Amino acid sequence: VRALLRSVSQLGVWLQEQGKPSAPIDPADVREMFAARRRLGRHGVPGGPGIDRFLTFLIERGLLAQGAAPEPSPLQVLMTSFRDWMVRERGLAPGTVTRYERTAERFLTEQALRGGVLDVAGLSGADLNAFLLRECARVSAGSAKGRVAELRALLRFLYLEGLIPLQLGGAVPPVGGWRLATIPPLVSAQEVQRVVDSCDTASTVGVRDRAIMLLVARLGLRSVEVARLELDDLDWRHGELMVRGKGRREDRLPLPTEVGEALSAYLTGRGRVPGSRRVFLTCRAPSGPIRADLVNDVIERGCKRSGLAQFGPHRMRHALAGEL
Repeated sequence: VRALLRSVSQLGVWLQEQGKPSAPIDPADVREMFAARRRLGRHGVPGGPGIDRFLTFLIERGLLAQGAAPEPSPLQVLMTSFRDWMVRERGLAPGTVTRYERTAERFLTEQALRGGVLDVAGLSGADLNAFLLRECARVSAGSAKGRVAELRALLRFLYLEGLIPLQLGGAVPPVGGWRLATIPPLVSAQEVQRVVDSCDTASTVGVRDRAIMLLVARLGLRSVEVARLELDDLDWRHGELMVRGKGRREDRLPLPTEVGEALSAYLTGRGRVPGSRRVFLTCRAPSGPIRADLVNDVIERGCKRSGLAQFGPHRMRHALAGEL
C-alpha cells in the first residue's frame, strides 16, 4: 500500500512539473516518469510488471486516457519470455524468479536501451563490467555475487533464444568474497539447545515453535523447506521425512525421535484448515499455512527469551554442520 501511494504521489508531482493535466493520464507519461526516476538512480522504482499493475490501477479508476490500453514494450515482451523460461526450464521458485527478473530488467534498461530502442544483440563484455562495477559500489559482496548469477542466467537465456551471437556469460567477472576472509560467527550446540528449551510447551504457539526449531537444529532444514512441509511428507511407519528443497528436489531424511515427538505433540493439538495439507499453520486468525520468514521470527524470539545475541535459521544450520 505504501509503495502504491508513493507511486501515485510521484506521478502527480511529475505531471505537475511537466505542465500536463492530471486526467486523463497518458500511459506513455507514466512509463516516462518511472524511466526518469530510474535514470536518476532512485531506489524502489517498479519494473515492467509493477508498472503494468500501476496502469491497471489507473484504468480501474478511470484515470487513464480513453482507448489508451497500454501496449507492452519490447523490453516487457522479452521479460515475459525470460520469466516463462525461468519457471519452465529452470524450475526456480517465485521469489528467485522475481529477483532474477528485477536484475535483468535493470541491466537491459541501463545497457541495452539505446535511444529508446532495445538493442540486445549489441551487448558486450564492457556493458557487463560497467553494470557490475556500479552494483559493487552500492551493494555488499554477497549481493554482488548474486548479481553475477542473475546476469549469467539472463545471458544464457538470450543465447539460447538466438538473441545474442555469443555466450557472454563467460564475460561476467566473478566478485571477490573469499571463504574464511572474515571470522564466521559461530553458534554452539549449547546455545541452540537453550533457544529450543525456551519454548513454552504449555501453549500451542510454543509447541509449534519448538517443532519448527528442531527441524532446523536437528535436520538442517531451510526455512522454505519447513514452511512447505505437508502431512503426506511424514512417514511415521518408516520414521522418515520427505523434504522438498530447491530446484524441485525431493529427499528422504530419517526422522529422529525427538523431532517426531515434537511434531506429534504439535499435530495433536493443532487445528484444521480445509483444503490445506501443510503441517505448520498460523496460530492467529485467519488460520493458514505459515510463510518461510516466520521460521526466522520464531528463532529470533527464542534468542530473545534466552538472552542470546540474535541469529537466524542459517546460523542454526551452520551449528548443526559444525556438530556433524
